[in-house]
Amino acid sequence: MPQKIMDVLMLGRCSHEFSWPRRGADGDYYQVCLLCAAEYKYDWTTMRRTQRVEHGKPEPMVRRTHTREKRPSWTPRARRLKLDVALRYRVNNTSTWYEGTIDNLSQTGLLFHGPQQLPVNALIEMVFEMPEEISGQKNSNVLCQGRVIRSKDAMEKQAQRKEAETADGLLAASIVDYKFIH
Repeated sequence: MPQKIMDVLMLGRCSHEFSWPRRGADGDYYQVCLLCAAEYKYDWTTMRRTQRVEHGKPEPMVRRTHTREKRPSWTPRARRLKLDVALRYRVNNTSTWYEGTIDNLSQTGLLFHGPQQLPVNALIEMVFEMPEEISGQKNSNVLCQGRVIRSKDAMEKQAQRKEAETADGLLAASIVDYKFIH
């Protein structure tokens, strides 16, 4: 049995490898340790875990008197974590990996540069180092399944930036699923 699991089971210690932040039914975000299943509240504003969630008795069901809640018509964009991290990506079920660079990462996905332009809705695999602010550990490599949601040629971006030295494409991808690589 691996040492980490032995530490959790026998000694009650856990080095915590956290999942991607999830949104609870109450709308608040939380993270779950993949090793010991402990849950912690997560604050996207500060990108930190705040406190451990203790589960007590379930609350009784309260009947709502109104049938429809008013929802805001505008929702703010997710906070971005600026990065300059290497990334490898490929279209699912192909053997060719491309090297790219992540510009930013958020709860909804990531923005990256790469030499290969991909069509919108293409399913891709990405390998990169998850930032310590999210995973809770240094050198946490992940394999992500994602979907390209935007694709823009960097030549259009070059006119705006005037600093781009390569003709790499700019891609935005949502993260559908991921797992840590050990």
